[in-house]
Amino acid sequence: MTHDPVRIGLVSISDRASSGVYEDKGLPALEAWFGDVLLNPVEFVTRLIPDEQALIEATLIELADAETCSLILTTGGTGPAPRDVTPEATLAVAHKVLPGFGEAMRAVSLKYVPTAILSRQVGVTRGGSLILNLPGQPKAIKETLDGIFAAVPYCIDLIGGPYLETRAGTIDVFRPKSALRLSV
Repeated sequence: MTHDPVRIGLVSISDRASSGVYEDKGLPALEAWFGDVLLNPVEFVTRLIPDEQALIEATLIELADAETCSLILTTGGTGPAPRDVTPEATLAVAHKVLPGFGEAMRAVSLKYVPTAILSRQVGVTRGGSLILNLPGQPKAIKETLDGIFAAVPYCIDLIGGPYLETRAGTIDVFRPKSALRLSV
């Protein structure tokens, strides 16, 4: 059985990592997570950018509209600090807001750290792209994706994207029976 190819945009948002002060760990963590979980052939489109709202907006628009990524994940910039503007940029380019993703991501993180209540993560769609704001630390990225990814493939189905499938023993994707693809 063949699996639909998917383009995934990954954006690490960090002033210091983008200027070379330290090595970015978000992008490698995301690529590793998807390598462990997805059966689909994946093409990653990656960006490492500073916390600048206009640049974040332009990057998200590029990945959604020009690069046609079905899924776009950001890491970093979701806290209360003055330079944390990822949610504002994400909402500025959104066509639809999906509040359940932000609620679920905070609920997952709250199981691990009380400071999860400080997170302002959002989930939105822009055309045929699902955009999710994730935490910046590799451990938190994995915990969050492990906790919410079961709903991501069906969301991508609903916005016209590829049929995402996961490896046995990783994430159990949920789709209504009417949305399941039968194996041939």
